[in-house]
Amino acid sequence: MGIKVYIGGAIHDADTAVVPVFDRGFLYGDSVYEVMRTAGGRPVDEVPHLERLALSAQGIALDPPPLDTMREAIRATLAAADNPESYLRVVVTRGDGGLGQGAGLAPVHATGGPRLIVIAKPLVLPPPEAYREGIALQIVDVQRTPRRSVDPSIKSGNYLNNIMALHQARQAGADEALMCDAAGRVAEGATCNVFIVCGQEVVTPALEIGLLAGLTRKRVIELASAHGFVTREGELAPAQVRAADEVFITSSIRGVVPVAKVDGRAPARPLVGPVTAAIMALYEQFLVQQAGA
Repeated sequence: MGIKVYIGGAIHDADTAVVPVFDRGFLYGDSVYEVMRTAGGRPVDEVPHLERLALSAQGIALDPPPLDTMREAIRATLAAADNPESYLRVVVTRGDGGLGQGAGLAPVHATGGPRLIVIAKPLVLPPPEAYREGIALQIVDVQRTPRRSVDPSIKSGNYLNNIMALHQARQAGADEALMCDAAGRVAEGATCNVFIVCGQEVVTPALEIGLLAGLTRKRVIELASAHGFVTREGELAPAQVRAADEVFITSSIRGVVPVAKVDGRAPARPLVGPVTAAIMALYEQFLVQQAGA
């Protein structure tokens, strides 16, 4: 058991897994990636994740390996790691490229074709108290990148925007950052999507605002709607998040996590509200079904 890394057809231990220093993913963040977890040893939503990776690659004019190639690489890496449950990261870089200015930076100068990397390591979830007592969310000054910059619907290795947002949140003593767009509308977290509950209505920012189409976000919308909750995608102002009856975040690894504080303030509600608790239970049931599929 442990960490195994697939690179271009070979599987390595953590201490021997290397990519060339001229890899464009290393040099420029010129790569796309997906993160998923296993349930019952099976990757959760594997095909949707890999299909989204292909869309991200298309968004940066990169041809990813075929779907079957990526799935086989995942299988081999999971088998080698032999963990009860695993965290998986699938990365496709544009390949190697020389240093230089001007034409040397252009994607056409990449050599050797795309490089496929799969990392499997033991799954580590947030501590139980995060699900029981909630986390702290900080609305930060760092803005979500607009579509005319690096489109936020592309899950690329160019991650500095999110890193700096999370840094600002941690400096404020929070666990997670919440970013807004240039118009001041709530977009998404540094590493998650966000939902609020007002009465019995569950609301999350619309994709058109400029955010990643989170697969756990999609599952939660489907599960909540199927079980009678009114769900809506729309515009949210920071004040609405602060004043919400309940707030929770979603991500592929963490699942559904309640938010106990926004900007350091605890709202006048239970740490884990009834709607959030119900949706957490629905998502746990979904993972059990995935494990038994």
